[in-house]
Amino acid sequence: MGSTSVKRILSSRIYNAKAMDERPNRVETDRPTMAEGPSEYLRSVVQRNRGGGAVGSYAVCSAHPAVIDAAIQQALEDGTCLHVESTSSQVNQFGGYTGMTPQQFADAVRVAAASAGLPVGRVLLGADHLGPFAWRSEPLATAMAKACDLARLCIHAGYQKIHLDTSIPCGDDVKSLDEKAVAERAATLCRAAEDACEEMPTGSPRPLYVIGTEVPPPGGEVAEGECPAPTMVEDVYRTLEIFRSAFRAHGLFAAWENIVGLVVQPAVEFGDTRVFDYDRQKVHALSAGLPASPALVYEAHSTDYQAPAALAEMVEDHFAILKVGPWLTSAYREAIFALSGIEREILGHKRKVRSSQVREALEFEMLRNPAYWRSYYRGDDDELRLSRAFSFSDRCRYYWPQPSVQEEVKRLLHNLDLFSCPLTMLSQYLPIEYDAIRQGALENHAAALIGHHIRRVLRFYGAACGVPAG
Repeated sequence: MGSTSVKRILSSRIYNAKAMDERPNRVETDRPTMAEGPSEYLRSVVQRNRGGGAVGSYAVCSAHPAVIDAAIQQALEDGTCLHVESTSSQVNQFGGYTGMTPQQFADAVRVAAASAGLPVGRVLLGADHLGPFAWRSEPLATAMAKACDLARLCIHAGYQKIHLDTSIPCGDDVKSLDEKAVAERAATLCRAAEDACEEMPTGSPRPLYVIGTEVPPPGGEVAEGECPAPTMVEDVYRTLEIFRSAFRAHGLFAAWENIVGLVVQPAVEFGDTRVFDYDRQKVHALSAGLPASPALVYEAHSTDYQAPAALAEMVEDHFAILKVGPWLTSAYREAIFALSGIEREILGHKRKVRSSQVREALEFEMLRNPAYWRSYYRGDDDELRLSRAFSFSDRCRYYWPQPSVQEEVKRLLHNLDLFSCPLTMLSQYLPIEYDAIRQGALENHAAALIGHHIRRVLRFYGAACGVPAG
């Protein structure tokens, strides 16, 4: 299935919202099975990784229809689970910036997957940074009540992986929270999720949990800065002990055994124009000090733009849950901009056909509402203009849903559907897709070109997580 069906299913909510071949040579034959459902699949990944297997799971942290469609196709190709996560800012009981509740998002992803031939038993939905972040300006009691309600709705929608992140101070908090307060709030949030499980049909799987937050707030790195320091192994053990005490105090003994991940900082990050590359020597102690109990692995955020070989090393070093988001929407943007360039070359002098104005519409919306990028970019007017379009942070991903932008994207795809892009121009603008077409592996069709460009990134992650290169 191409991108049409997933766009039909997701776009009605997301876009009407409120507002490869460079894979490491790794072959992993001992792949986890999916016979018992997505949560048991992830638990099997964790167990095998802890046992020395070079296996992991990558989580697609995006609600963009083209990205979801590409991820579905990649899961089908790889024979793995589709692992998709939403943040409390993206999807919540009030719609978030996608305009969707957890149930709406879950339904849309599952229907899109099923339409492509991916069974529901191979769809793993996760809640990323579930906590009070979306309501951080409100008093603690109000923000936590909303976070607990969101946790309940995620469970009811069938989310099977929950990242408990209560590290952000609320409106009446001090500037910085001590770890005991963070753990106490995480336990409160976990209790809400566990209570929601009692309201589910008998036999429904219990969620798996991830704790910790050695990462920037949801949305990405704010400033260029220096390479972040890796988490110290002694801090891992202290964090686990503090959280263990909080969970015991709330009677969350079974939930504690369902913790499969701890978010740590593996000294990787990206900002506006820089990427800090993985160096396994810096995290040797952290990797070697993987805790014995609970039986978890490390979850790594901000792994976008890492080299394929580095991603593979991260999985080998027990950073077995890899988060990726901006790299995928950046790949989408690259493909759209490239196709716009081809369109201009072909239609720019034809008076009877209006060329699309995707770049102009995107820039207009970003200038009209700078809330999603203003605090992330620095420089004069020219530098800001380039950042808005080409930053690694990819803050323009928040503006694709705007109706004016979507109208121009639709016009672009319509115009390109009138003809096949000349191979000579594809060689200039999308050389990776040009090679795939020449090899007979890709159709010369705009939607297919976009999907292929996104899936090139996904293949890096699939290879790193143990999918044999094919």
